[in-house]
This record gives sequence, C-alpha cells and structure tokens, in this order.
Amino acid sequence: MKETLINKAKEVLEANFQDGGFTIPSQGLYPFQWKWDSGFIAIGLSYYNIENAKLEVKTLLDAQWENGFIPHIVFHNENDTYFPGADFHKSELHPLSSKRYKSTGMTQPPVMGFVLKEMYRIAEDKEAMLEFIQDHIDKVYHNHVYFYANRDPHNEGLVYIYHNWESGTDNSPVWDDIWKTMNPPEYTFERKDTTHVDASQRPSKREYDHYLHIIEIAKEHQYNDGKIAELSPFLVQDPLFNAMLIKSNEALLELYELIGGNGAKKLFLTQWQKRSIEAFNNKLFNEELGAYVHYDLRNERQICHVSSSSFSPLFANIPNQERAKILVKTMLEKFGGEDKYLCASFDPTNNRFNPRKYWRGPVWINMNWMLYYGLKNYGFTDVAERIKKDSIELIERDGFFEYFDCRKDNGEPLRTGYGGDNFSWSAALLIDLLNN
Repeated sequence: MKETLINKAKEVLEANFQDGGFTIPSQGLYPFQWKWDSGFIAIGLSYYNIENAKLEVKTLLDAQWENGFIPHIVFHNENDTYFPGADFHKSELHPLSSKRYKSTGMTQPPVMGFVLKEMYRIAEDKEAMLEFIQDHIDKVYHNHVYFYANRDPHNEGLVYIYHNWESGTDNSPVWDDIWKTMNPPEYTFERKDTTHVDASQRPSKREYDHYLHIIEIAKEHQYNDGKIAELSPFLVQDPLFNAMLIKSNEALLELYELIGGNGAKKLFLTQWQKRSIEAFNNKLFNEELGAYVHYDLRNERQICHVSSSSFSPLFANIPNQERAKILVKTMLEKFGGEDKYLCASFDPTNNRFNPRKYWRGPVWINMNWMLYYGLKNYGFTDVAERIKKDSIELIERDGFFEYFDCRKDNGEPLRTGYGGDNFSWSAALLIDLLNN
C-alpha cells in the first residue's frame, strides 16, 4: 500500500512539474507557481528528485523583489484560465518589483526557512545540499528582514497581512467579521475557478468583491507598505503566518550555524525571535477559547474564532508545555469527535462551519502535516499519529485532492475529495508522512 501510494504521489508531482522549473498546484485551476505550495512541494520532491526540489526553490526565489518581498503567485507564463491574473495585479506598479517576472503584490506564509532545513534533513548528499542552501539562504533571510521592516508597524515582532490571500486560508470564516466592516463596489469580472470546481466548494462572488477591492487600494498606492498599513481595511496579525515566520527564523539560525559565520544575521534573527514569541503569546492567545486567534489590527481586537491556524504555533515551538496541553484539549473537544477526521480547518461546533467549502471546514493536508510534527514535538504522540493516519486514509480513499470533508460519513455514496484534483502539496507531503 505504502509503495503504491508513494508512486501515485510521484506521478502527480511529475505531471504538474513545468518546463520553467516549477510545479503548478493543480492542472487548470492553478496554472502558475504559488509561494507556500512550492515550499511544501520541494519537501516531497527531496525524497526522490533533489535536483527538481532545488529548482523549485531557486525558481521561486528568482522572483524576489529588490526589497526582499516574495510574491504569492509568480506568473511564469501566459494563461487565461485563472482570475485575477498578471494584468489585474500589475506588480510593476511597485518600483522595486521584479523586472524579470510578473507577479502579485501579495505574499504568503514564509515557509522557505524551514523548507530549506527539511531539504537538508532529507538530502542524502548533505554537502551538496548545504552548498545549495549557502547560495540561497540570504534571499530567505532578506525576506524576513522585509517583514520586520515593513509589516510590523508597532515594532512588536508580529507582522501583518493586508489581504486574506496572504494568510493562505483564503475564505476562512475568520474574515467574515472584517467583511462586515466593509462595503466594496460590485465588480464585473469572469470567474475562472468555478469552471474547474463546483461553485459550492469555492468563495462566493460577493467575497471576491472584497478581495478585489483590497487589491485595488494597494494598486492605487503602488503597493506601498506604509500606505497599505494606513489605508487597508484588512490588516491582520495571523497566527499561522507569524508561526511560519517564527519557525523559519529558527531554521535559518540552525542553518547559519551549520554554514558558519554570519554573526550579524544570527544576532538579528535571535533578537526578533525573542520579541516575536513573547508578543505572540501575550497578544494572540485567547484564554477563554483555549487557543491562539487572529488579531484585527485595523479595529484593535482579537477575532475570537478557533481554526486549524489556532494550533499552528505547536509547529513553531511557541507555546510552553502547559499551554500546548490546553491547545490539544481544545482541538480534541472541538475538532476531534469520533465521527470526524482531524483536523478541520474551522471549528466544527461553530455555525459558520461548512465541511465542503474550501477553508470554512475541510481538512487540508499541509495543515495536518504541520500539526503532526508540532504534536510530536510536544510529546502528544497519540494525537500526532491520529492526524497522520487520518491524512493518509483521506488521500487513499478520496484521492489526491486539495481538501477533504472532515466527516467520516458525509452522506455521499461516491465519496471524493474537493477542490483541485491531483493536488501537488497533498502528494508531496504524503510522501514525507509515509517516509517518516
């Protein structure tokens, strides 16, 4: 079973690998290179094609802007099957954007630091891998410098996202509270995603109006971070995004230690790491919910909902053991019923929960992968093994999809996964889980 699944996963990744040296997430639905997708994909590729894994990372980092920013989509090719594309985003409005690649003016969770560390762990030829890391690590470091210099208005070690797409959890119910504070225009546009995927599994037209409106504000000010911080109606300190930054800080410190030297960079990362973890624990934990939550920086308040992002700090060594125990208790009470697979992307006990709709309830393999390692790290081996087992079972039964119904019995006689089929990070991270 294990070998068969791994071979199928390899087939998915090979079919999605492009001539330009990158892997698309899924045929048709996502025809370009996505930032955090490429990171997770590189981990899976490292087990059997280390050169493609390196190429995946190199190609993404080649699109870095002069200020250290790495965009969430790189438009390597012309393709009209995706909206909004390069012509809408107009990354060239920013004076320091890449002159070589068209992209978005948004980013995604900063996973590349820990991805490089994972690639080193997996690589058989450690010396060659360390050489590759040495050639590319400074780009990742400068991405972190960009965040602390441009996305942390209070200098507290917590960076903001200015668009829900930057979170990676695109249409999470967490954002509903922010949409209530906005009244964007009705935009006229042609959706492309719903030609590939059932509309009931995707964000609504009105949600897209909000998404486009935020981008229009950023474009109006040439993607200037200062202006965005001043004017964007969406300004959020996201636990998942900040946990990924903290995890990647930790990885960069370990890798610079292996490389040697780089004292000033290590000092910078160490100082911000301490400040970030302290602010994270003080500002983003909600005692009543027993979980970390998002913070609405525009309206200066916590957004009091529990999602899979609430548990991501386990992956980044942020909570102490006592608080980690509280997180696991919350996870099992709200998400861990015997009739459910772990871990739904949004609180199944909440009336906003939707088990079929993107980030409003389905299980995502990338989140489960992070939670598996985080739970193991804190000694919660039984829950970690359950998450791993659930992830493998979902893919084995429902296919290599983008996301999955968390209900063990969802009433569908011919059960399948949801969203994009032959989805790259589901395949890549399954390879890692099966090899662990």
